Amino acid sequence: MSAAGLFISFEGIDGAGKSTHVAALADAFRAAGRQVTLSREPGGTPLAEKLRELVLNDAMDPLSEALLMFAARRDHLQQVIEPALARGDVVLCDRFTDATFAYQGGGRGFDMAVLQQLERWVQAIPGSEQLRQPDLTVWFDLPPAVAAQRLAAARVPDRFESQPQVFFERVAAGYAQRLQGEPGRFARIASDQSKEAVWQQVRQAFEQRGWLAPTGGAA
Repeated sequence: MSAAGLFISFEGIDGAGKSTHVAALADAFRAAGRQVTLSREPGGTPLAEKLRELVLNDAMDPLSEALLMFAARRDHLQQVIEPALARGDVVLCDRFTDATFAYQGGGRGFDMAVLQQLERWVQAIPGSEQLRQPDLTVWFDLPPAVAAQRLAAARVPDRFESQPQVFFERVAAGYAQRLQGEPGRFARIASDQSKEAVWQQVRQAFEQRGWLAPTGGAA
């Protein structure tokens, strides 16, 4: 495997079960001899974590929400993601910009053109015309009705988790739209299955790209 940095994001509606597989993938990369940086959005830095608390718990209009998301992302990129990639780390991030387009754009119905402009400003790579995007986005695609059942037994919900099912249907549609725009960047995981079956899909997505050696089975 190349020692170049690798940026992986994990996406899905609330209740899709990303966290377990993020941890398992981190273990798999460490076993392969790679340094791993684990992070999340919104969050990942002291400033971004403060903004996360505001976004998840304080009432605000969609534009304020989007601006805070991208402000947190900017600090996260500068303080954590870019330095880790420069070191050659594998960066595993629980949510990135696709979540903003899915939740604020799809769920809230906020102007996609404004989100695209913020994306261009915040994620521009210095000296390049490209934007910093994940090398691979693992999308845990779960029917919103199943997610609602899972969330019903969860902890006290935040501002997003407490939304009605129709909100998550719009969020899921937002993720599907992002995949259609950049299909080569996504690995769609059918997550309405057993944990073992989901993990096998995740592992295979990385094996197929040559980023992990084949094991021939699930973890």
